[in-house]
Amino acid sequence: MVEQQRAKRPGGRSARVRAAVHQAVTELIAEQGYGSFNVGDVAARAGVADTSVYRRWGNLEALLMDVAITWLTTTSPIPDTGSMATDLRAYAANVARDIGGPDGLAVLRLVIALSNAGEAGLRARDAFLGERGQQLQGMLDHARERGEHPPDGTEILDHILAPMYIRTLFGMGPLTPEYVDALVDRLLAFHNNATADTERPSGP
Repeated sequence: MVEQQRAKRPGGRSARVRAAVHQAVTELIAEQGYGSFNVGDVAARAGVADTSVYRRWGNLEALLMDVAITWLTTTSPIPDTGSMATDLRAYAANVARDIGGPDGLAVLRLVIALSNAGEAGLRARDAFLGERGQQLQGMLDHARERGEHPPDGTEILDHILAPMYIRTLFGMGPLTPEYVDALVDRLLAFHNNATADTERPSGP
């Protein structure tokens, strides 16, 4: 009977361990910063054996990558509202909400720290940025399928994501809805002007 009950709950304990370990990582990053803790510290905070962490993730960098990508994919779903402009506004609002919280700030600091953590850290950072890029591309592809002409991912990074990341990392003020909407407005104005310039006839 016990075995049958276990069979009905595949991954139950595994999911709880993963959630506890992920929470331990975000707490330690927020409290101590990257480089000030190791796998043993994470395991102790999560209440699991360090061998369990090594067996599942292999090393600290792989664990941190999993934490960052899981946070990204679960907290920032891609909107599909029916228009490019409202998609951008919804996406920007979601990102602002997520990085404005303590876990979001911790993950941003983690991604930056991974850039200086050797080859394994760079792989983890690139995986996080690649996931963010895929999210953006999916939103832009939906807009093109509707016959719209959206900005490219670099424009979104430069005009929306980078200002919000910098503002959050340096504590330059809250990401208010008015501020976030203004970023989207500037991107749309820039993109529309650039598109009009390319479509304008060059001759008399």
